Amino acid sequence: MHIPKYYREEDIKTILPFLQRNNFPAIVTFDGKRPLATHAPVEVAEFENKLVVYCHISRANPQWKSFDGQELLLIFQGAHTYISPRWYNHINVPTWNYQIVHVYGKAREIQNADLYALLSRLVQNHESATAYRLEELPQDFVQKQMKGVFGFAIDVTQIDAGYKLSQNRDDEDHENIVRELEKRGDEYSGMIAQAMQAQREKRKSEG
Repeated sequence: MHIPKYYREEDIKTILPFLQRNNFPAIVTFDGKRPLATHAPVEVAEFENKLVVYCHISRANPQWKSFDGQELLLIFQGAHTYISPRWYNHINVPTWNYQIVHVYGKAREIQNADLYALLSRLVQNHESATAYRLEELPQDFVQKQMKGVFGFAIDVTQIDAGYKLSQNRDDEDHENIVRELEKRGDEYSGMIAQAMQAQREKRKSEG
């Protein structure tokens, strides 16, 4: 992914929570004839300063057959929104602010107890406020459902994080963009406004 220097994010302490919040990436591979993509829920974990992405897709989805030995691309997309040139203190053109991370790595299949543990964690993560648990279901039913699932872990080899948050604007323009985004009232505009403020405060603290 092309990322101008202003917008490149390299702090893993910033990137990891982003991946964990936006945990429904597009998984992109190539089957020898054309690109393939599947969106799937994932679990992103850190072990000894290395990231691992855990995932599962249906075995009926032929994309898993393209995983063997191939580098996968996972596209994690966060908030994004239009930025009007009317908000600058000078003549300019429209642009778009966004947060997006591309993750690369190779997949290895996970099966049996490891797959069960992954599915259990995913359920518990999304059902934390309820009593619904994989362990409470009839286990013969669970095992039958698992036969239709291809589970895998991706050992991450490269991360490209692009956070385009008006870092190249002066304080006056930056503050006005934030103010105008907050006026809109929609979720993505609000999220970008918050991210812009956090990014600028971080850079100021780092000197």
